[in-house]
Parts: sequence; structure tokens; C-alpha cells
Amino acid sequence: MKKICIFLFTFIFNSAAFAQTIKTGVLVIGGGAAGVAAGIQSARSNVKTIILEPGPWLGGSLTSAAMCVVDGNRNFPSGIWGEFRKRIKEYYKTTPGFDTTSNAVLRFEPAAGAAVLKKITDTAKNLTVHLNASFTGIKKDGTGYEVTAKINGENAIIKAQVVVDGTETGDVAAKLGVPFDVGFESEAQTGEKWAPKTALPIIQNITWIAILRDYGRAADRTIPKPEGYDEHLYTSLQSKNIKQTLESGRLPNDKFMLKVKGVNDYPVTIADFASASAKENAYQQARLKTLGLVYYLQTKLGYKNISLDNLEFASVDHLPYLPYIREVRRSKGVIKMVLDDIYTPYSRSSKLYRTSIGIGDASPGQHLLPLGKAPETNYGAFPAYSISAGAAIVKDFDNFLVAEKAMSVTHLVNASTMYPSVQMTVGQGIGCIAAYCAFFKTTTKSIKLRLIQNEILSYHGYLMPFLDVKQNDPQFIAIQKIGVTGLLQGVQKPSGGSAPVFFLPDSAVKTAEIKPVLSEIYTRSFLWFNKTKPAEFFTIGNMLSFIEELNLRDAKTFRLQIQNDWKTKLHLNTAFDISRPITRREFAALADVYLKPFDRSIDLTGKLLN
Repeated sequence: MKKICIFLFTFIFNSAAFAQTIKTGVLVIGGGAAGVAAGIQSARSNVKTIILEPGPWLGGSLTSAAMCVVDGNRNFPSGIWGEFRKRIKEYYKTTPGFDTTSNAVLRFEPAAGAAVLKKITDTAKNLTVHLNASFTGIKKDGTGYEVTAKINGENAIIKAQVVVDGTETGDVAAKLGVPFDVGFESEAQTGEKWAPKTALPIIQNITWIAILRDYGRAADRTIPKPEGYDEHLYTSLQSKNIKQTLESGRLPNDKFMLKVKGVNDYPVTIADFASASAKENAYQQARLKTLGLVYYLQTKLGYKNISLDNLEFASVDHLPYLPYIREVRRSKGVIKMVLDDIYTPYSRSSKLYRTSIGIGDASPGQHLLPLGKAPETNYGAFPAYSISAGAAIVKDFDNFLVAEKAMSVTHLVNASTMYPSVQMTVGQGIGCIAAYCAFFKTTTKSIKLRLIQNEILSYHGYLMPFLDVKQNDPQFIAIQKIGVTGLLQGVQKPSGGSAPVFFLPDSAVKTAEIKPVLSEIYTRSFLWFNKTKPAEFFTIGNMLSFIEELNLRDAKTFRLQIQNDWKTKLHLNTAFDISRPITRREFAALADVYLKPFDRSIDLTGKLLN
């Protein structure tokens, strides 16, 4: 009888410990800015998708970390990022004073951002979101992965064809054993003239942002004195214009985002992320530093009426659920983006702009403490740029993709790509890659980049950061496609600390700018150029002649067809005159329809494939 009882107990215990098994095409672990965009896009691309988010909200840095004053990518309403911007503006359309200008700096309450993302995900077919759910392990399972997790307090095993690490700190990649880079690479390692001569294991500080509320001039909402409070940490505030500092972080409904460089930053090292206990200790110290800042603001600078909003977050101290994390570790990807891929994308041997899955224009920032002991980089006029697919694909780990701060970029590039609005655009691209691999039952080694890029464009994403060609332009997609082939290159125009990129659609095309790429793509090009010898400016007649030569078209019939299609099919509002120089807009429209250079396959370095 005793043996039977032991057997029954063992059976019941093992049954209770048994985990449910869930199968999915794509699993996104971490619902931050990139993770949520990847999950939404994968589901919209008709693949069963799961998002596991350990916290109570989707959005990561944008919401749970309260980085809710967003200026990066404000000129580019790309795909899901553009949808998020639009819905935030609709949310606040009746709020007095809210700036609804199309490219205004986006300001929102974190809870509102989380609500908007929940509404988007709730209406996405094929998408399941599990909040307050954590992954506990991951291992390879054929061409896919087996992930162990806790969902609703129960053990679960998720078998996924593709896994996306959307965590803020690259936790999934670390668990899987992906090799990483940490801190500053040296100039010799990356070829970046901006890099230090010696590699430095310094990573950017974390910041525990505070969301404050003005409770009225007569109110006294002074918080308790924080543990370990040292007012000397905050004396630099006395030299700042506090009203201006608060105003820079103004949010709707008399609230403020408080983030002061060098004041509530908290220095960390990679050791602070080596274990759960080390991370928790660093996070607690960062929280106390920000609470000290609020206390100093109230007791030394006289702002007793401005205090933590006790309705925004359900945390005990009313601080955000997460710190704003800028950098931890960067995985070793199929390629590594360096600063030259941003400053001089067209002159490099690798043409990573051709492999774009997202764009960015966020000004790079470096938060490094202690001040004066870490190198500050002078980025100069920083250009808008494209983000390479290979930076999200981990080398030697098929069907495993990384986002956020785990992408394969240098320390100096990460200072911009880590920005949440940039991550939302790249997350959408990652979602397209993941969906492609799951849908076609293939691996990241065999992806067809042009099909993935076409999917991004079909969902209103950007591949090239052309400031002067908006999404409502009838040639937007054609110009994006021609731009990403390199046939017509963007032009950087430095202005202060930034260098916007322009397509210049109404400028005339010069023969010298298109001849090299036409010759690279079309082997018979040299015959046409030798025979025709076009002048300095390429004409409409030259373009039609080139198309006729490559496609063996009858000239008279084809020119009559183009004349008839000029304003209807091609949506060109200029006069049809074969003798005048062709504009970049006209060239893009004709090339996209009749030459189809975008259809030419490329590898992850941008090299054309036969």
C-alpha cells in the first residue's frame, strides 16, 4: 500500500509539473518598441505569432521606461511607427495645446502609449500576446527553437520556427550562447575614425526616468526622503533653468518627463547584467538616484507642488517599470554596421543600404559616467540612414533574430539605432524576415531580401530616408525601390548637428551618376552606352532608347505607349518631351516599371547575385 501511495504521489507531482506545448511560426520574446512591431508585422504577414512580454505593458522604452518625448524619426511615419504616431495624435486630438503637426515631437503619457499598442495588437489576427510572461530557457530544435516559459503562472513549452529577441538587454541571445561585443570598439577593429585608439569596455548609463505631475501651486506633494539620499549629487541643477528643463519634457495633462543628463543617469557595467541579482541591485540604485532628484527638486529648488504621478504606474514608488537602457551587449551578426555605412553609404565596397529593412535619423547621444573619464564622440552632422537586414540576423544561429541594443552594430552606431522610434521601424523589418522564414519554411540563410523589402513597402514602411518624398507621393514606392538599388543616390545636406538626406525628385539626371549602376545590373549596358554616347544630362529619349535596347521593344510603338501612359499609368504631371533632360522622379517611375532593377537579387552585403 505504501508503494502504491508513493507511485500515485510521484505521478500526480509529475503531472502537475508537466508543461503545455504550444506551436507557433514566430515567437517574439520581449514586447519593447522593436518586439511589438516585429510581432504585429509577422502576424499581418499571415504567420501565427506569439509575443511574450515579462512586464504588464507593451512598448518597452516608449512606455514601461517612460521615454515618451520622442523626436527621432519624426519626419518619417514609417509603417507601424507611423501608425503609432497617428493613433497617439488621435488619442489627444481634443486635449488643449497638443501639437498635431505632422512632424512635431511626439509627446504622450506612458499609459496612453501602452493603451494604443494594446489596441493595435488586440486587432491583429494571428497574434497572441502574453503579458507578465517570462521565458526561462531556449534551445535549438531542428531549424527552429524550443523555448520554456511561464505563462499565467504555468509552465509552457513553445516550439517556434523563428525566434526574435526583442528584450532590452539581449537576454535571449545571451541564454542561447550568442557571442557579443561590449563597449567601445577600437579604430583598428571597425575602421571608424571616430572610435578610440584602444577598445574600452564602457557602456552607456541607464536612466530611471520620472513622470511628474503639477498638482497646483498650493499643493505640497513632497515625497519621503529616499534611502541613502545625498544632495551633493544634484547640486549641478542650481546652474540650470529648471522651468526650461521641465518644459522640455512637458506631456499632456500637466505632466512632465524628467530626464536630466548627468544627473539621474546611473553608470553600469556589463557585470551589472550578468545575473538577476546584479541587475536588481543596479536597478534599485538607479531608482533611488531618481527619487533623490525628485526630492531635491522639491526641497531645495522649491517645487513641492510637482511630484510623481501616482496614477501612471502601479509600482510602489510610482516610478516606471523599467529604466531607459541605451546599451548592454551587441551580438555578432552576419554583418556589423559601422559609422561609414551611415556617413558614406554609397562609396563603400559593401552596399548595406541596399539591404535596408528600416531607417533612422535619431541624433546619437552618449550618456557616460563618470564625466570626463569616458570619451565623448563628436559626430558632427549626423545623416539619416538605412539599417541593414544583416545587423538583425545572428551569425551561425539560423532563424534567430535580434533587435534593440543586441543588434550587430558598433558602439558608436548603437548610440542612434537604440532609439525607440528607430527600433520600431527596424522591428517591422525584422517581423517581415521572421514571417518570410516561417511562411516559406526556410531559414535566414536563404531569404530573398527583395521580397522582404517589398513586403515592408506594402505595409507603408520606408527603406530609404528621403526627406523630400512623402508617402502620399504617387512615385513614393518607385523612388524607394530605385533608391535602394543605388541607381539614384540620396544627397546629404548638413544642417547643424544633422544631415537630412534628399532625393531631389525634380533635378535632372546626369549620365555619370547612373552609368556605373546600370552597367553593374545590366550586362548589355556597355553596348548601348558605346553606341549612343549620351551627353552630360540623360534625356527622356535616352531613357526610352535604353529600355528599348534591353527589352527589344519597337521604338515607335513603345514611345507612343509611354506618351499615352505618361500622366495616367505613370502619374507624371510634367510635359512629355523626349529631347529634354529626364528628372529623377521620371527616371525612377520609368525604371521601376520597365527596367525593374529592384527585382535583381542581392546578398546580405548588397552584392548583386546572378
